[in-house]
Amino acid sequence: MLCRCFFSPRLRSLAWGLCSLVPASLPLAQRLQLLMKPVVVFVLGGPGAGKGTQCAHIVAKYGYTHLSAGDLLRDERKRPGSQYGELIENYIKDGKIVPVEITISLLKRAMDETMAVNAQKNKFLIDGFPRNEDNLQGWNKTMDGKADVAFVLFFDCDNEICINRCLERGKSSGRSDDNRESLEKRIHTYLESTKPIIDLYERMGKVRKVDASKSVDEVFNKVVTIFDKEG
Repeated sequence: MLCRCFFSPRLRSLAWGLCSLVPASLPLAQRLQLLMKPVVVFVLGGPGAGKGTQCAHIVAKYGYTHLSAGDLLRDERKRPGSQYGELIENYIKDGKIVPVEITISLLKRAMDETMAVNAQKNKFLIDGFPRNEDNLQGWNKTMDGKADVAFVLFFDCDNEICINRCLERGKSSGRSDDNRESLEKRIHTYLESTKPIIDLYERMGKVRKVDASKSVDEVFNKVVTIFDKEG
């Protein structure tokens, strides 16, 4: 049982009201845990901006769970028996954005699985999403009231630097989209579809911008400043 002194009368009333939504047989602390919502940081930037590298550092320092929309889609297309595998493969090869229903279902499944193991592991970095207006509308429709978006972490990087980084990565990554033709298509898609989403969040005051053209350590130093301030 949680000590009553930790709550003001108003918060105590709210806590008990929320707990009435889950089985009464569970202890109060566990019932409160079941009601915790995911707290999400969207991580956006062009292909090769270093999102994955920086997310790994954030996970190590701050304990977030990193969910890459692209990795989830790539894993799903390889999964034996996946009904979406061939469709995802064709979209990725063409540098196009996979239908939002598929992406959100994979993200939600990953968050649910993480929090089922430990409800307090509710902080997530969602890397490479939302990538267009359809993604954003789909997220708002599906996840409204089910997850809180804290802010957007935007890695801003020159397009040619991004392409060169991906070409270098492609020498060992084995990714079918790490070639100049696919990369130029992905850059075009990013500028046409994703950048307007970043601009929208910027107008809402929810973008935290980082110059991603610098070294990994320099970029992470800026990231640390942001996360320390945001708490």
